[in-house]
Amino acid sequence: MKLGILVNTDRHLDHIVGITKAALSRGHEVIIFSMDTGTRLLENPAFTDLQKLDGVSMSYCDHSAKELGVNAEGVQEGIVCGSQYNNAEMNHNADKVIVL
Repeated sequence: MKLGILVNTDRHLDHIVGITKAALSRGHEVIIFSMDTGTRLLENPAFTDLQKLDGVSMSYCDHSAKELGVNAEGVQEGIVCGSQYNNAEMNHNADKVIVL
């Protein structure tokens, strides 16, 4: 199964990490897309380090990040700087999507 996680706030980091690791431990893939104030988590290694886990793919809305002045300079390689198209892809490819 593929689990999509739409991150549109910066208030639930512990839940994002916990749900991601729980899904991976059960053999699921996780797709994470960040937008709106959720892009602020790009400045937090606890969030961006999820990209290093096998089975996780991450992308974020460049427009949201720029609007909020998020420093995306240090974003790890492999985290895609994208648009709402990436959100649409996640919704299309995921079997289930949760919003945090």
